[in-house]
Amino acid sequence: MHPELRLIEDFLTDRGVLSLPALPRMLYVVRGALTIGQRVLGQGETYFAEDLIAAHAEGTGATLWRWELCDPRQPAAPIKHPSVSSHVKLVAPLTTLPDGDLIWRGDSVAFPPGGCAYLHRHQGPGVRCLIEGNLRIDTAGQSHTHEIGDAWFESGSDPVFAQAGNRPTRFIRVMILPRGLIGKSSIQYVNEEDKAKPKTQQYRVFVDAPLTRA
Repeated sequence: MHPELRLIEDFLTDRGVLSLPALPRMLYVVRGALTIGQRVLGQGETYFAEDLIAAHAEGTGATLWRWELCDPRQPAAPIKHPSVSSHVKLVAPLTTLPDGDLIWRGDSVAFPPGGCAYLHRHQGPGVRCLIEGNLRIDTAGQSHTHEIGDAWFESGSDPVFAQAGNRPTRFIRVMILPRGLIGKSSIQYVNEEDKAKPKTQQYRVFVDAPLTRA
């Protein structure tokens, strides 16, 4: 049975507390701020853990994107709490998960207006969510244009071409990759002539960590 990678959006009020069981997960702060233990996270910051998490909203509250690696038999039910509301944005069975030891990579990918990522694959599956701009994704004979807040899955094995619109564009991404890729790019360009071309996308890595619960 293949594990699932889930993306959930959480809204916490000014007194919101999000208590989560032990699972591999990454939190990304879309808006506001929160405290986990002694650490305060602001907008655009992330937190990765495989243990229990208790996240407390600061100030006027927070909006989070939460990626989790789960057993599919574990329900993906939204959390019900007076100070927290949640909804599942995407659930993806990881049927193309690599064999062997794995890592969790969380990063952002940014494009200038009109930038593109040439036809490529990745060495593992992942779930993306657009935080800025708009982005057209061409893959498996289909084309979809994603707007802010849209989430999508990429298998890694299916070639993808990405084209940004006429404004700066950025998405947040979590991929599950072979452990040998720690500190290394996972991208593989399909066409030989694209390998030497200038690349417009820019990366910021938040998490590049071995998984113990995968």
